[in-house]
Amino acid sequence: MNAQQTTTTKNPIVRFLTMNTSGQTSGRSLPLWRQLLLQVICIAILASVMFPIMYIVTMSFSSKTTRPSSLELIPKEISFIAYQQVLDKPTGNPVTFIELLKNSVLLSVGVGLVALLIAVTAAYAFSRLKFKLREVLMILVFIPLLMPAVGLSTPLYLLLNNVQVKQCTKEVVAIQPFTSCDEGTKGKLLFNLRDSLLGVGIAMTATALPFAVWNLKGYLDTIPKELEEAAAIDGADTNQTFWQIVIPLAMPQLAVTFFLGFIGHWQEFVTTWLFLSQPKDYTLAMTLYNMTGQYANSVPWNRFAAMAVIVALPVAVVYIALQKQIVGGLTTGGVKG
Repeated sequence: MNAQQTTTTKNPIVRFLTMNTSGQTSGRSLPLWRQLLLQVICIAILASVMFPIMYIVTMSFSSKTTRPSSLELIPKEISFIAYQQVLDKPTGNPVTFIELLKNSVLLSVGVGLVALLIAVTAAYAFSRLKFKLREVLMILVFIPLLMPAVGLSTPLYLLLNNVQVKQCTKEVVAIQPFTSCDEGTKGKLLFNLRDSLLGVGIAMTATALPFAVWNLKGYLDTIPKELEEAAAIDGADTNQTFWQIVIPLAMPQLAVTFFLGFIGHWQEFVTTWLFLSQPKDYTLAMTLYNMTGQYANSVPWNRFAAMAVIVALPVAVVYIALQKQIVGGLTTGGVKG
């Protein structure tokens, strides 16, 4: 047996493939063949992720509106005409790019902040307070996560569509469902909550709350209660303890929750497309879809790619701005038990 081991260790090929090049002095050491295999797998994953990104970026720098007949990952020309056209007139509708950007920012940031504020207070109540039906309410909050977003859109559509403001006469204004016009008087529709950014924001907040509550509740459970008890001994009331002790400690997880919600809200298409009908309320995601035609040849591919790049940029900017908090929240949440 010892002779076989000596022969194996003297084999240069075996020694080369089994040597440890990781430079680690502790933990499990990986032989060279395993390191090479892991690196090949990582390169394959990187290529599959970067391929569509490079393809879209390359297409956005093209001055031709047709789709390339061959696979091009490196731009043959650097032309910003597609970006200029998108910024000047993104669609055929009389709406500017600034208006589309404003609508998207209002929805994504507004819904993210409102949902975060409601979720952190609800999560703190579930984490610290003991009240009747607490477990039942937690399950009810969790149930919407099991349903697809499209399934929740229909009841929200019907609910918000019932909230309307109508002008019955010159002096009488009715707010449904609280008041209505006289029988036989149809009235002029002044405002429909469903067909407005406010209504879409309410619907998106309702769908974002379940995940935010459960995500924050699990993190707040890891914060030692002794810190709050010490603050109470020093004379702090419940509100002071929550805002001055709990919120600063939960800031990394708040950043993670906001960022994950921001990605979904910024790219939200189903709810906005179902609820909104006026071009002045359209978002960037809706405009990107409007660029697609019935046939592939009718799509201005360079402008479509340029709009796709523009839509993706804010997500990258927000991640870079919150990178420290996001990484801290993910790593802290992973090691606390």
